[in-house]
Amino acid sequence: LSPPPDSSWDAAYERELQTFQDIGDTGEIWFGEESMVRIIRWLEKHKVPLDSSVLDIGTGNGVLLVELAKSGYMNLTGIDYSPSAIQLSEKVREKEGMSNIKLKVEDFLAPSFELSGFDICIDKGTFDAISLDPSDAVGKRKLYVGSLRRVLKPEGFFLITSCNWTKEELLNEFREGFEILEELPTPKFCFGGRIGNSVTALVFQRK
Repeated sequence: LSPPPDSSWDAAYERELQTFQDIGDTGEIWFGEESMVRIIRWLEKHKVPLDSSVLDIGTGNGVLLVELAKSGYMNLTGIDYSPSAIQLSEKVREKEGMSNIKLKVEDFLAPSFELSGFDICIDKGTFDAISLDPSDAVGKRKLYVGSLRRVLKPEGFFLITSCNWTKEELLNEFREGFEILEELPTPKFCFGGRIGNSVTALVFQRK
């Protein structure tokens, strides 16, 4: 499941917004339901307090935040640099009656000053999308890591789900300022007799 090129994000969310208005369908769940369950299970297993501040980076339709709210999490923020995505997630939030979810249009590579002090940051596919940007992907990945260091508290957790990067590559990308806590189990695929991961899910802690 690879993200659309940069320019078509808004168009994709415009379509999902229209579909939601027409039939109440929230659109695509990035990486599927099990990716959301995996994140919530990890938070519950580690007894992460329900009032912890959580940032969903590239929230899209906001469905992950709704599921977190249903699990009892109270301090939830979603950002996306696509205004159509934020419009869509606002409609999903209204439909579900989740008034405690904060949503804002933000470019994570240049976050606003008030975006800081989070206990937990979650990324499902946003780092992937940035990595595929044809204009200066390397520079943008560095900006991403810098932004993450700025918005996540020391000792805070970063949960990333990726379909483009292996565990070793992600360890390398986030080596400055973060240490790996664990790798979460993800669906495996088999190709030519070799077993590989189609999806990598890691938990980092900010040093």
